[in-house]
Amino acid sequence: MTSTTVPTPADTRPPTAIDAIAERWVDTVVELEPVLGTYIGRSEVNDRYGDLSPAGNDRYIAAVKSVLTELAAATPVDEVDEVTKTDLRNELELAVASSEAGLHLRDLNVIDSPSQHIREVYDLMPTATVDDWSVVAKRLSAVEEAVDGYIVTLREGMRRGTVPARRQVVEVLAQVRKNSGPDSFFAEFVEGARVDAETEVESETGTGGAPSELPASLRADLERAAETASEAYSKLAQFLENELAPVAGSQDAVGREHYALQSRRFLGATIDLDETYEWGIEELGRMVREQEAIAEEIKPGASVAEAIAFLDGDPSRKLHGTDALQAWMQATSDRAVAELGKTHFDIPQEIRALECMIAPTHEGGIYYTGPTDDFSRPGRMWWSVPDGVTEFDTWRELTTVYHEGVPGHHLQIGQAVYNRAKLNTWRRQLAGTSGHAEGWALYAERLMEELGYLDDPADRLGMLDGQRMRAARVVLDIGVHLQKPRLTGSGVWDAEYALEFMRQNVNMDDAFIRFEVNRYLGWPGQAPSYKVGQRIWEELRDTLRAREKEAFSSKEFHRKALDLGGVGLDTLRSALLK
Repeated sequence: MTSTTVPTPADTRPPTAIDAIAERWVDTVVELEPVLGTYIGRSEVNDRYGDLSPAGNDRYIAAVKSVLTELAAATPVDEVDEVTKTDLRNELELAVASSEAGLHLRDLNVIDSPSQHIREVYDLMPTATVDDWSVVAKRLSAVEEAVDGYIVTLREGMRRGTVPARRQVVEVLAQVRKNSGPDSFFAEFVEGARVDAETEVESETGTGGAPSELPASLRADLERAAETASEAYSKLAQFLENELAPVAGSQDAVGREHYALQSRRFLGATIDLDETYEWGIEELGRMVREQEAIAEEIKPGASVAEAIAFLDGDPSRKLHGTDALQAWMQATSDRAVAELGKTHFDIPQEIRALECMIAPTHEGGIYYTGPTDDFSRPGRMWWSVPDGVTEFDTWRELTTVYHEGVPGHHLQIGQAVYNRAKLNTWRRQLAGTSGHAEGWALYAERLMEELGYLDDPADRLGMLDGQRMRAARVVLDIGVHLQKPRLTGSGVWDAEYALEFMRQNVNMDDAFIRFEVNRYLGWPGQAPSYKVGQRIWEELRDTLRAREKEAFSSKEFHRKALDLGGVGLDTLRSALLK
């Protein structure tokens, strides 16, 4: 990928042998996992998918082991190298352990598995020109092969008795059906295919055509490819319903061994799961007490539920429709960037752009996608609004914008992308964990409270609503998957108890709560990484504050931490406390 403008900080660091290993690994990953390549802006792979069959996994693991051998023989020349070698080695060793445990053979859940990745990549593909749409047509034509490979992998899991839980199969089946048939995402996607108004499009007769229309031959190619992609998802639906569902696991719990691997994957750290469970219970209680105190501020004598009902009835805090939601998100984000960039952070011009988007899906969830390496595609905050949800409360969502944008994910990830003078591409674009990124984003929420951006008690209650949910997820996630005794009543954690527990601890649309619980059940270890990551970020800051006393600077702590780019939390701890 080329760029006419590549932002570079002034103090350029000469690349090292370890940087070269990391750069080659990025090229390998892009070649083997083109969807990930699209995510980081490597457009040369936008026309294809990787091999999702067991043979594809074997090639990937062989490449992983080759890089581990190279790293073992390489000697770091500075602290940047030490971090790269440590973190890349940790990630690759975990990939080998996860493959040996057969986790790829049961890789199916409601939010982050190949069934979603195959479709979601089109949200990030360029569609401004005729050439862009030609690339889209090629990738659409490759959906069938990708789906076929994925089915082969899941069948191998069935053969070995390594299968996902039936609940995940049923929920994913419903998602897959939306991507099949004449009204599928693929059909709608190509039906709306246009080019930018300033792009001239020549008709097949050479006489020129309307600027917004595609050539008839290309549109026909897109329609055929979309039909093929829809049929592939129909095939996947039939497989899930007729083959996998009947033999899928009856239990949602994955067990301690599987869970420990996934926890390491999402944190980049090894934690005491039993101690973390007990801490989660205590943290949840603390969040409840904070909420109760703020409810009293909002409406004297009110419970948390009564304060929420009071705020929900305030029309001045309502947004109606996704257009209003998107406009409010964008204005809130732009204001935070402008103000914090003058006071508390040095925000390069290249990362001041954050696009707030309504996702084309309706699965629930809010997420962030980082900028490409040359910033030709900016960072984006996406809101996947569930069907039927048309009203939004600003008091609930203000902190969400800070979480996804600045000083949350966008500042953290955008800063790493910008820091190309010191960090290799792997450190800027691929390294890091959910615990590092999401932990920082929760840390950022509390930071905005400290900086006065949540002085309105309603906005603080909204922040705490989210923090309480994240604390509850620590308890629920570990409780379910490790089969802990229920907090109330008899028996152990299960899906039904988890759903009621979440209903008691969050104030959201029930469809969203159901989706969230299904997400935790099928994506073990990910949900706790937010709050556990925040815990580690705050512990690091407090340790350095105690060590440095009056010399401690929060701004300098943030600068040093963000300059590392994405890393596992064990690596973050060792780098900052060294």
